[in-house]
Amino acid sequence: MELQITWFVLWGVLWAVYFMLDGFVLGTGILHNVIAKTDGEKRVLINAVGPVWDGNEVWLLTAGGATFAAFPTTYALMFSYLYTALLLLLFSLIIRGVAFEFRGKIESASWKKAWDVAIQVSSFLPALLFGVAFGNIFAGLPMDADGYHGSLIGLLNPYGLLTGVLFVLLFTVHGALYLSVKSVGDLSARAKGVADKVWPALLVVAVAFLAYTKFATKLYDNYLSQPVLFIVPLLAVAGLVGTRLFSAKGATLAAFAASCVTVLMVAATGVAGLFPNLIPSSLDPAYSLTIFNSSSSPYTLKIMTAVAFIFVPIVIAYKIWVYRIFRAPVTEADVLNDTHAY
Repeated sequence: MELQITWFVLWGVLWAVYFMLDGFVLGTGILHNVIAKTDGEKRVLINAVGPVWDGNEVWLLTAGGATFAAFPTTYALMFSYLYTALLLLLFSLIIRGVAFEFRGKIESASWKKAWDVAIQVSSFLPALLFGVAFGNIFAGLPMDADGYHGSLIGLLNPYGLLTGVLFVLLFTVHGALYLSVKSVGDLSARAKGVADKVWPALLVVAVAFLAYTKFATKLYDNYLSQPVLFIVPLLAVAGLVGTRLFSAKGATLAAFAASCVTVLMVAATGVAGLFPNLIPSSLDPAYSLTIFNSSSSPYTLKIMTAVAFIFVPIVIAYKIWVYRIFRAPVTEADVLNDTHAY
């Protein structure tokens, strides 16, 4: 039981860290044609995330791999039940990476414009789809002894869409604040301005999400039975408020750090409410997939735990090193003078 709980916690941490890291890349992509006005500025946006975006995907692969190895039944049924949505998500992430690499290959306005649109669309869709997917997981999927009774259209229910909008706005603010730190001059000011303008909408949607969650899910059951867990959503609220306060003072780095806390704690709030479920059944709790009825053998979990304790710190150390190396803001002069820049 202890190993199953350990891997549930690690599973939640992997998803939370992924959303924090790739969230600002998705937000940057969503704003690609909104903030940047010239080709040089668009190159700045791409190069601001260029050294780190693919490394951030490691956390997504690790989260998926952890699900496969620790909870194989959940992995198999999740990819079966949500096949179409996850396929759209996968294609979007692939197109985004291709767009980053291919945009500058040909000096043609139409060529670059097409890839600019691709960057924006392939950043918006994953943000929305991740939110819709997790919103439906929070609410529970219609599954019983006969299997899954839902559809792609069924996933686009009000709560799922609200969670999708929450993710889009959350990542948009997150990305805008990242850009305000990683760029200079008018571009940085524009990015901060977008974050300030989108923040009120994020606040409204966040409040609506918290209220709707009470009626659409059973996430609050764990919080009511273990009130100490309320520290998690309270930290999310504190991060969201801190984002606004720091941004108003012009402390964009502190605002971005507060945004990181917000994203982490929003993800943690959902995961803590799910426990011990991984995918609840909206039809009958007896058919919910939990950490107990869908986990690997104790021997497998022991081996995975040993591997995780060795390699996860290495990955964290590497990521810290990469972000330290590329911590300086990106300017148009940088991308024009660097032949290796995007």
